[in-house]
Amino acid sequence: MAIRTTTVPRAEIFDLRRSVLRPGLPAEAAVYPEDADPGVFHMAAYDGDALAACATFFPDPVPGEEAVPAYRFRGMASSPEARGRGFGAAVLRAGIEEAARRGAQLVWCNGRVSARGFYERMGFTTDGETFEIVPSGAHHRFVFKIAAE
Repeated sequence: MAIRTTTVPRAEIFDLRRSVLRPGLPAEAAVYPEDADPGVFHMAAYDGDALAACATFFPDPVPGEEAVPAYRFRGMASSPEARGRGFGAAVLRAGIEEAARRGAQLVWCNGRVSARGFYERMGFTTDGETFEIVPSGAHHRFVFKIAAE
């Protein structure tokens, strides 16, 4: 099964982001300061016509590697029905490809320690020590190096 992915306006992914990552909180809790910045793109993956997964990518260098063009992603979410079916991996691969087209050499995130296996299977490496993000818990920085063409 081929999973359809595409860039979309934030409005297309906002409800999924909010319901998965900020359940029970006001809508403003799912608004990121970077959402409207130049260079930001929102990636979506679909199961038929239904939004199954999303992530937001924005230009931001990896701390300590400010000279290297990079995109950071946040707000990665999969609907409960889509979990374990490849939609998260598809949205992340598509986001990496789009970031590469926009000149990125690195893609990174602060990801939950519990997601380490997923990120490592996707080709990411951990960078630095474990740290806490309240209220989400223990995180790692995960970095993906885009291969030069």
